[in-house]
Amino acid sequence: MSVMIKRAYEARADSDGTRILVDRLWPRGLPRERAAIDRWLKDIAPSTGLRKWFAHIPERWPEFESRYLSELKDNPVLSELKDLARLGDITLVYASRDQLHNEAVVLKRLLDQDASR
Repeated sequence: MSVMIKRAYEARADSDGTRILVDRLWPRGLPRERAAIDRWLKDIAPSTGLRKWFAHIPERWPEFESRYLSELKDNPVLSELKDLARLGDITLVYASRDQLHNEAVVLKRLLDQDASR
């Protein structure tokens, strides 16, 4: 099992495995064919309120991460994502320009920790 992360605007690679969009909103200006998304798990994304509060302000990252992890504890879609990761390689796809501060980073860390148990 390998979990990778990639921006939605990057081309699909053979090594991507199952491509899973983890944003609540479809990436702007990206046609579905070009996105090459296999699954869209929009309900795994941060709540609208949390997403708007964070506003991709890096100084809010630690608090965002903590709040998002709290949301994930009660999210039934997390088990679906974990099952997909156990089946083979996956790529968590996101639209944010910030490659270090987005929900895919949190999800990857969570899945990697789950796999190491």
